[in-house]
Amino acid sequence: MTSATDFRSRPADDPEDGTGGATAVRLIATDLDGTLLRDDKSVSERTVAAMAAAEAAGIEVFFVTGRPARWMDVVSAHVHGHGLAICANGAAVVDLHAGGELIEVHPLERPDALATVAALRAAAPDTSFAVELTTGIHYEPDYPPFQFDPAASIGTAEELLRAQNLGPGTPVIKLLAHHPAMAPDDFLDLARAVVGTHGSVTRSSTTALLEISGPGVSKASTLARCCAERGILPEEVVAFGDMPNDIEMLAWAGRSYAMGNAHPAVLAVASGRTAPNEEDGVAAVIEQILAERQR
Repeated sequence: MTSATDFRSRPADDPEDGTGGATAVRLIATDLDGTLLRDDKSVSERTVAAMAAAEAAGIEVFFVTGRPARWMDVVSAHVHGHGLAICANGAAVVDLHAGGELIEVHPLERPDALATVAALRAAAPDTSFAVELTTGIHYEPDYPPFQFDPAASIGTAEELLRAQNLGPGTPVIKLLAHHPAMAPDDFLDLARAVVGTHGSVTRSSTTALLEISGPGVSKASTLARCCAERGILPEEVVAFGDMPNDIEMLAWAGRSYAMGNAHPAVLAVASGRTAPNEEDGVAAVIEQILAERQR
């Protein structure tokens, strides 16, 4: 098992955590899949207890995920007083106490979405797309529906983005692009090169599935805004993640942990490393933070 205190190149004058140093932890920001959740999408009893103890100690816990609001049932029972979660890689802030009500939306504007589709079709012709709206997902015939949605409409991305029956004014939360043959990181690099300023491209899947949000939208950008509203500084935040869509958040937080199962790029940017999600790595660090407070 990897130690929860396996720190990387943290400068010697960086603030410590807990009550033993200059800056106390005020907020924990954690990804879900591959991070807080076990592989069967469950939350272990140890993790539930650690999150509850953190909240009891006055530390807010924010779920920050690529999932849309409708897929938050796996953790909705474990959101405490604030009730908020950051979904769709920062494109939405939702109130889970209110059944996933949207509090903030940072959309991918339709002209940018259409330009993204055109660029990826030209660069990688076998790409298929899905369009995630605030009201649900819709996809192309060749797009693999990773989670079946009986309410989804089927059509080309261009048709879906222009469809009157889907609500032309309904915000696009993100565009998803899947390639059947390319290596995931190669597809990511290609997409970032051709999409340019039309959107923020990332990935959280182990397959060649990309997620495109509005320009400048990321987990980090929305988390930073939520923290600023609460008067919480980056150095008062501990963040956890495992995939490329977590990198900006881990770089922004004062203290960050890559999971033992994390993508190499995530391991490179995080200031620390904890155990894999199957071994409750998030809970291990939370327990350590709380122990530090009692010293």
